[in-house]
Amino acid sequence: MARIPVSQTQLTPVVLGVVRIVVGLLFAFHGLQGFGAFGGIDGQGGGVPFGVWPGWWASVIELIGGVLVLLGLGTRAAALICSGAMAYAYFTVHQPLALLPLQNMGETAALYSWVFLLIAVTGPGRFALSSVLRRRAAAERVERVPAGV
Repeated sequence: MARIPVSQTQLTPVVLGVVRIVVGLLFAFHGLQGFGAFGGIDGQGGGVPFGVWPGWWASVIELIGGVLVLLGLGTRAAALICSGAMAYAYFTVHQPLALLPLQNMGETAALYSWVFLLIAVTGPGRFALSSVLRRRAAAERVERVPAGV
């Protein structure tokens, strides 16, 4: 059986799309924790009180941003906002405790910040809903063009 070589250029958008989906899902789950899901913020199902800065707003950004990144809608903007939110979390919550992420429990915030920045720069990769919607809109425009034009 002959082996068909897969080039890096064919694989990159697929891997990027899968990473975007997984990271978006995990981030949305993290946001739901702020509202009491998955054991909540205290392990007992407690959520952040409504409107409290920055915890409640961080949970909103994490949930909405995570879902947008997961679906691939407005991916670059959503990922940039998520990256900034995690950089803010790192520098205001974790970094004052100790210099290094391993010491200040900020590894997750730092990783999310950098991964979201990567997604914001590279784009959504494959499987993005925005690509499907863009193709559908282009197909509709083609159908509307009169045959004699």
